[in-house]
Amino acid sequence: MKPIKVLVAEDDPLIREGLIDILQAEGYITVEAADGNEALAKYKTESPEFICLDIMMPEQSGFDVCRTIRQHDPAIPIIFVSAKSEEIDKVVGLELGADDFIVKPFGVKEVVARIRAVTRRCLAAHVLEEKETPFNIEHWTVFPAQLRARKKETQIELSVREIRLLRLFADNPDTVLSRDAIFTACWNESFFPSSRTLDQHIVKLRKKIETDPKQPMIIQTVHGTGYRYSGDV
Repeated sequence: MKPIKVLVAEDDPLIREGLIDILQAEGYITVEAADGNEALAKYKTESPEFICLDIMMPEQSGFDVCRTIRQHDPAIPIIFVSAKSEEIDKVVGLELGADDFIVKPFGVKEVVARIRAVTRRCLAAHVLEEKETPFNIEHWTVFPAQLRARKKETQIELSVREIRLLRLFADNPDTVLSRDAIFTACWNESFFPSSRTLDQHIVKLRKKIETDPKQPMIIQTVHGTGYRYSGDV
């Protein structure tokens, strides 16, 4: 799956870093901007797939930035993230072509849910472009464009990172994958996570796909090396 780049335009450094942490944990590549002028410059040079845009920024407001971007690209997903909660602000944002509106303070689960919903638009285009189709791993069928997997009547939500992990394991059954190999395939090369980060992602993924996460049968630990997908469960 092609990496998805997100532009985060927010003048408050703490909120900006919080959004970046959420996005990177989900598996996105992030580009940041601290004001409206920088947001437009980064939009032109970095070609993001979608944008998280604050309203009250120095130089140019998020409304102005959105209006300018929409003149060049009517389709790129834009999510407004702002402390302005008046109904009129939401109306203006949506009329300018925003896809969603998140009000500060926000919770991680809310941001993740809204970002995943908007991201499906990006992924649908990537899947068509790369001719990537749904794939199977054990009894699960994974649908990359939907950020979902299904097993009989059960459906689960997946992050971009979890899709990448499942694709890697599905493509390499009964093969021991080292931590370095997994990091190279599933993380941005400019980001160097700790070994513990990988373990946490695997634990979270097991809770979703394993019958008994404490005794995993699909993604197995190979102590001292990495992980292996056992293709004959």
